[in-house]
Amino acid sequence: MVWGMLSSMHFNITSMVPDAVPVATMPILLLTGFFLLVWNYEGTSSIPGPGYCMGIGPLISHFRFLWMGIGNACNYYNKMYGEFMRVWICGEETLIISKSSSMFHVMKHNHYISRFGSKLGLQCIGMHEKGIIFNNNPDTWKVVRPFFIKALTGPGLVRMVTVCAESIVRHLDRLEEVRNKSGAIDVLTLMRHIMVDTSNMLFLGIPLDETAIVNKIQAYFDAWQALLLKPDIFFKISWLYKKYEKSIKDMKDAIEILTEEKRKRISTADKLEDCMDFATELIFAEKRGDLTKENVNQCILEMLIAAPDTMSVSVFYMLFLVAKHPNVEEVIMKEIQTVVGERDIRIDDIQKLKVLENFIYESMRYQPVVDLVMRKALQDDIIDGYPVKKGTNIILNIGRMHRLEFFPKPNEFTLENFAKNVPYRYFQPFGFGPRSCAGKYIAVVMLKVILVTLLRRFHVQTLKDQEVCVDTMRKTNDLAVHPDETSNFLDMIFIPRNSDKCLEC
Repeated sequence: MVWGMLSSMHFNITSMVPDAVPVATMPILLLTGFFLLVWNYEGTSSIPGPGYCMGIGPLISHFRFLWMGIGNACNYYNKMYGEFMRVWICGEETLIISKSSSMFHVMKHNHYISRFGSKLGLQCIGMHEKGIIFNNNPDTWKVVRPFFIKALTGPGLVRMVTVCAESIVRHLDRLEEVRNKSGAIDVLTLMRHIMVDTSNMLFLGIPLDETAIVNKIQAYFDAWQALLLKPDIFFKISWLYKKYEKSIKDMKDAIEILTEEKRKRISTADKLEDCMDFATELIFAEKRGDLTKENVNQCILEMLIAAPDTMSVSVFYMLFLVAKHPNVEEVIMKEIQTVVGERDIRIDDIQKLKVLENFIYESMRYQPVVDLVMRKALQDDIIDGYPVKKGTNIILNIGRMHRLEFFPKPNEFTLENFAKNVPYRYFQPFGFGPRSCAGKYIAVVMLKVILVTLLRRFHVQTLKDQEVCVDTMRKTNDLAVHPDETSNFLDMIFIPRNSDKCLEC
């Protein structure tokens, strides 16, 4: 009966409005309905996350990343919405994942080998479709990656042991250069000098001013971190990014000068074997037409900044943890004495240093430097039951995952967390799969060489008046987790092992 009545009506939308309502009101009602629809828009997504709210949601989420830093924002959103959630960055849908099964899926598949970031920002720092770190063009990335793999594995890795050990000894013999008036050592500056020296000796081989390059690397990293997710409008206001532009230009100019010197040496060399290294291989590729000059310079730049940017901070955290955990230092020193003794460390010692390896892994788990990975989906997919569209940005929150799954004492620093073999899906400090870190093997070997050479010679202490620990020290968590370098807790005391003062420790 009701259906018949409805069917017999001449049904149109104006018949539902009282005659007293002016006809002009209809567009307003329709517009209001449209805004209500947009306000409640959720993209028909089943993935948890903040609401769209007429476009306000994407603005707020992007602003939170700019304000809090990438790492802090990821932790905030995962804590609020769960380990698989959705936000927007630069207006693009972005997934933040801290679930091991989902991370495993993303890392192992070829359709997640692209990175994401502001196109204008990446162009400004020179990484847009160039280099290896944030190259978001899979084709050009595939061309340059073999050069990095060749340099960072095989004979290059073996040679690194001797080169790195010699660099450490040279710098430890000149500690006065980084010692302050109270006798404490600026550990980060020391490590950055060692990393630059080692990287230069291995991959470029041109004399350089370590202090100047270290300062330029830090300024370049600050610019990279600041510009990576900036909206396009930021780059239309020159005074906003002028200081970053100068830092980037200074670093690029320095690399250009070093690379030109390398070209001259290659052209005048009697034996090419004497100057064959990473930079030489790239320059030959340029001459063959495989790489552009700009790409060659960017690859050399990235190879030189990688270790000072991340490894130096990793060693700082590790030395800090050693100083705060004397029982850990004791077992490490016992192993070093057993395996290496009083001679120089060799490549065949590396695999035998199991306790030191567990310490390195636990340090990287407990206090990572790089605790996230940024990717982009190159095709439609399904991850753990959630549909993922082509073009979706993905941030893998590895640091949070390391504190949520598998480990028996995830919120404590203890070697017990690596007493048993850890399945690699639960521990990914370097990632895995087709876009894993090209330097993951050489990084662990280098860390072992540094720690053995330094700890065998010095006992390390934090300053007496500091009660700060790794958990409580002020840090920035943006593209990487760095200690606040305006604080004085970066300084440490190095006490010679054979001194009377060390025997009293």
